[in-house]
Amino acid sequence: MKKTLIYSLSVVLLVIMGLSSCSDFLDQKNPSYDAKGFYATEAGLKEGVTGIYPLLYFDMNWSVPACIVLDHYTAYGLEQDENNSIGAGGTLNPDNGKIQTFWTGEYQIAARANSVIYGAKDAIEGMSSDAKQYYAEARVLRAYAYYNLISAFGDVPFFTAPVTTDQYKAERTPKGDIVDFLIKDLNDAAEALPWTSSQRGRVDKAVAYGLIARIGLFSGSFNVNNKANEYFKIAADAAEKVIGKRQLAQNFSDLFNLTGQAKSDVRNELLWELMYSTSGIKKLHTVGYGHSSRNYASSVRFPSSLIADTYECIDGKRIDESPLYDPKHPTLNRDPRFNATLAGHGDTINYTNTDGNNPQKLILNIYEDKTRFYPRKNAWYTAQNVDVTTTSPSLVNNGVGYLWRKYSDENTEQLMSSSSNLILMRYAEILLSYAEAKIELNELDDSAYLAINEVRKRAGMPEISTDRKGDQSKMRQLVRRERKAELVLEGLLFVDVRRWGISDMLNEHPSYGQPKSEIRYEGLESSDIPNFKTDERHDLNDIPSYEIYKDKLRVRDKNRYWDSKFTWWPIPRLETDRDPNLTNPDY
Repeated sequence: MKKTLIYSLSVVLLVIMGLSSCSDFLDQKNPSYDAKGFYATEAGLKEGVTGIYPLLYFDMNWSVPACIVLDHYTAYGLEQDENNSIGAGGTLNPDNGKIQTFWTGEYQIAARANSVIYGAKDAIEGMSSDAKQYYAEARVLRAYAYYNLISAFGDVPFFTAPVTTDQYKAERTPKGDIVDFLIKDLNDAAEALPWTSSQRGRVDKAVAYGLIARIGLFSGSFNVNNKANEYFKIAADAAEKVIGKRQLAQNFSDLFNLTGQAKSDVRNELLWELMYSTSGIKKLHTVGYGHSSRNYASSVRFPSSLIADTYECIDGKRIDESPLYDPKHPTLNRDPRFNATLAGHGDTINYTNTDGNNPQKLILNIYEDKTRFYPRKNAWYTAQNVDVTTTSPSLVNNGVGYLWRKYSDENTEQLMSSSSNLILMRYAEILLSYAEAKIELNELDDSAYLAINEVRKRAGMPEISTDRKGDQSKMRQLVRRERKAELVLEGLLFVDVRRWGISDMLNEHPSYGQPKSEIRYEGLESSDIPNFKTDERHDLNDIPSYEIYKDKLRVRDKNRYWDSKFTWWPIPRLETDRDPNLTNPDY
């Protein structure tokens, strides 16, 4: 940890000067400076802040950053290997390499930001408005890193200036002290930021307030410092400042592919993106389907049935309450976000083997040894379905019958080398955060309903039913359902399930999936529908039970379990070996 937190000016300069091209503002050439007073000049401050942004890209798995991987560390996602999910305690221990990667990655961001902030603090008042904007950006990036750390680990070491080896004494600061500092610092920083950054990928005023809303929801849900209502009010006020300043994109699916992200309405919704590049030295990620039938690498992470069965039917009712739901055809008549987020048996998958000039299709089949592909001489043909026949990881062998379509509906380039931007924050989150904060405050007014309805209407779903209005419990259920349907695979459910305290229910049973091959979907009965009403908590949080027909379903992760200590990740062993003061006694 000492190496993680300590950065000399020479290290900062080397990283800045060695940046690879990943967006317009990172493509700029760096002028030369004297090391002395580097951050006390506007040009130096700008370059120092620019040097923080590349640290956001740290990979959690196979060129996939944390903002995508994190939701797989809940029961809404599945790991490739049986009983290996750190979302269910399978490998949730101080020796887990992913936990160390997350700790190190976030502290690197905080340390770099501290170097810039500390280096400029004595000169910033006399500098230009542009310099003050760069200084504010560094403060937002630092707050983002510390928010991620406390949301995963709870109490963590907290520094606001560079730390030397002699000064370093790592003690965990109470998360309440950290959130209060971050909220004040973000409010101050927001004053120097524009509402919309002139350079895509940089933080702005909307991002600063959106981050305050995240921190407020986190702190309110955990009743930090016994000030739940105060924090929910902070979250609502921060989100309200952004409402009306941006708009939702017209098409939900456009948010997650290269073609859609070029549209002006999509760019308006995307408050903050992790920038990738299609020119020069391409910066790529591997979020795509990647399943074997397409002759790419095998999939290694999958959606679970718990998220698939959360989506309402098109009539606005949950699948156990809607007459439109048919267990034989579970993908039909669903919230349009279902098919924009997930792909299942019988779905058509569009893709390309090249960069947009060789369109391909396949029929996703989880039962037959062969499936249909297109084109061969502009016609459909039948070929081996390696999702079924291979022993490699696939949605059949390692998943529960579904793949992620989100970030994968891409026809302009190979999915395993995609350069679409990844979303760090967008306007739909702001609307739902505002609504949730208002609901927790029991301020059930038209502004809260309007925020949710705006998201639902964009998706093609009915507005809030009259029986929900004025009922805090029913509205709490709906806003939580909306966050799952709208925001899954964007790293936010990782915190949400902890805030809501539902991990015990999510992990009380194995992971159930598609019907067994001898039964298939056509063999299910009309009564083979998950039970969401085993008790009030399950009903409130849309957590299904498959016990009544589990013998018909594929099962994996039979040893899933939950312990209350898993709410917070363990401090990595590498850090506690260096400094025993960091040890989390629960582990």
